[in-house]
Amino acid sequence: MALLEEYHVVADMYPVDPDTNPSIVEGMFVRLGSTGFALRANGAAGTLAVGVAGDSTVKVAAGGTARNQGLDEFLVINAQGKKVKTTVRASDPDGDETAASGKITVYNSGGKFHTDQYETNSLLSGNAALTYAPGDALYVASSGKLTKNAGDAANAQVVGLCVVAPRAYPSGVPGTDTADGSISLGSYLTFILKI
Repeated sequence: MALLEEYHVVADMYPVDPDTNPSIVEGMFVRLGSTGFALRANGAAGTLAVGVAGDSTVKVAAGGTARNQGLDEFLVINAQGKKVKTTVRASDPDGDETAASGKITVYNSGGKFHTDQYETNSLLSGNAALTYAPGDALYVASSGKLTKNAGDAANAQVVGLCVVAPRAYPSGVPGTDTADGSISLGSYLTFILKI
């Protein structure tokens, strides 16, 4: 689980390229390619993120081989031509939440989210460690993850605002990892979406 939605304004859907789209993990940012497919955002000049991914997708290699364990035969299971091996659940054989519909959920127009998809080191500034604080403007790094370093995003598009620095996020399962006495889901940053 890489994105926890506290609230959102718009949950939209865009088609995903079945063959050439690099993996998108829920909580990464997406952009639209020239063919209308949702692609992982990369913060490059001339490209803008359209929102944060609400689903995960798994890259399918050329020829249709997916990372799963199933039968040797392949099935086409959606209108975009996604090819996967058959398994118990043909619509979700390898963690690809977009396989059945060929579309990915993209949140935009505001909201408050918790994510573990943020950079811990600057990609362009000598790999310096990043520390986040409430009020920090957030950008999209080349990895599709959030970063507070504007230099990591050539387009300088502000996509969010940090409201709570990364911390152990409570799961609600009794334990000793967090201040409220529960086991942690991991380190999550809380942000307000500004797209």
